[in-house]
Formats: sequence, C-alpha cells, structure tokens
Amino acid sequence: MMRGYLLNARGERLELPPFTSWRLRRTGGVPCDSFEGECPWDRGVEPAFDSACRLVAEEGAERRFTGVLDEYELSWDGGGGRLSLSGRGLAALLLDNQAAGRDYQVATLEDILREHVRPYGVPVGRVGNLAAVTGFSVAAGSSQWQVLYDFARYHNGVQPRFDVWGSLQVAPGEPGGLVRVDRRTGVTGVSFRDKRYGVYSEILVQDRGRLGSQRVAQEGFIAQGGQCRRVFTMPGKSAYQAMRYSGQFQLDRSQEERFRVELTVPGSYFCEPGDRVAVELDRPALRGTWRVLETEGILDGKGCRVKVTMG
Repeated sequence: MMRGYLLNARGERLELPPFTSWRLRRTGGVPCDSFEGECPWDRGVEPAFDSACRLVAEEGAERRFTGVLDEYELSWDGGGGRLSLSGRGLAALLLDNQAAGRDYQVATLEDILREHVRPYGVPVGRVGNLAAVTGFSVAAGSSQWQVLYDFARYHNGVQPRFDVWGSLQVAPGEPGGLVRVDRRTGVTGVSFRDKRYGVYSEILVQDRGRLGSQRVAQEGFIAQGGQCRRVFTMPGKSAYQAMRYSGQFQLDRSQEERFRVELTVPGSYFCEPGDRVAVELDRPALRGTWRVLETEGILDGKGCRVKVTMG
C-alpha cells in the first residue's frame, strides 16, 4: 500500500490517506523522477496545502519518492472527495534554476556543490574524488543541473544521481546490484528496439586554433553499414585531450540511445535505475545483461505493475 505526506518549509507534515492510484517514475538523470497520485479527501481545503513544498511517498517501511510538490487538485462529486497531486524529484530544484555565466580557472567538485547545488536546498550524499577541471566555463542561462552534469559526466565520466530520499550522489562506479529475469519472474510484456537513426559513426572535432582536427569513429557501427558523421568545433584554447574526449563523449552518447529493452512485471517494485538485469527468456528468445535506465510503477484499474526500461 502506497501512502504519502506533504512537508512545509518548517518540516511540518500533513498525512495523506492511502493512494487509490499512482504512477512513480524513477530515472537516472533527466527527465527527473516524478510521482502522480490520487487518494480520497473529504476534509476540505486545509491551510497546510498552502505552505506545502515537498511530497513524500512510502510503501510500508520503504521510502519510494522524495520530491517537490508541483501541483495539487481537490475535487468533490457524488462519489465523494478526491485529492490529486504530482511532483518531481529534487533534481527539479537544479533544473528549474539558471546559472550566471562564469569562468573558473580551476573548478573542483566542492566548488560546483557550493555554488550550484547546496544553495537550492539539495541534500548532498555520497561524493567521490573527482578530478579538478582547468578552464571550466559556465554558460549564462544554463540550468544548475547542466553545470553539475557537465563537470561530473562530461569531464569525469560520473553520472550524477538522486536516491529515493532526494539525496544527490556524485561518485565513480556504477550503482546498483544484479537482478535476474527468467520464466519464473512472471513477465507480462517484452519489447526490444534497435534504433539506428541518430547513432553517430564518426565525429570530427575541429579546433579554431593550432590543434587542427581529430577524428573519432565507431568502427563497429561503420562495419554494419552505419554512416552518420558530425563535426564539432572546439574553442581555440582547447587542449588535445579535451578535443579527443569531446568527440568520444558525443559518440558514446549517441550509441547509448541505440538499444532498448522494456519489460513489464507485476507488482509495485522491481529494481532501481543503475541496477543490472540478467535476462534469460525463451519466449520471446531474449538473453543478455542490461543496465536499468528507468522504472515506472503504476497502480490503476488494470492492477499494479512496473515497466522497466533498459539499455
């Protein structure tokens, strides 16, 4: 049974009845986590709604969602009163706020957290020893999430994530564990997709200054007949390593979008983004180990189920 409560800025809570329907989406980044729920409500409009700013959902003793309350609606009809509400994970606090333009001579992770994360009320959990970045620039109007992402993912290869408590994690290494799926799992739906449109076969990175150009290729895709070249221009101050890394980063990102597997399983919870899923199905024939990108749990008139998207 999924229950929830609202919190105001002083930490006071308003308990909600059990949700009669809900949809919980957990992701590894953008778009951020989200929750929609509906529950009975016959108490009228309470002052607590005016000051509520956080939405929490729990199933039994397990936290399932912590986020920003985006919207609520109270309605009454012959069937009684209903409360409908929706919210996004705390990554929304970084997505909704823009950064002023700034150039760092040398930027450290602590600089990024101090200037672009903590001022927005985002709790910081586990962080790793990420390398400082020389000549790090913040474009005016970038979201604070983009600043964090560029520093962590682009320059250090680390994907920033939020856990179910709304705590930011910025540490090397893949999160999560291993989950197995076979004929005993009770899978009710499977799909496999190979989307080649948008996958780059080659990146040509050009420098406005003295370094010329560097070519990075996805040889496996080229061997399959793939042909999609992109040209990127780097600032004149870029180093050779930055040029090379930029090309490989763009190539890898396009490749990440290519393969998708979706499973639908009964129940309210199955796994988390970042987990690995070892699939061994005979009908349909599908085998391999995949990384969970997103989960979407749903309770509605068709029952309770989870859709798992993997890549």
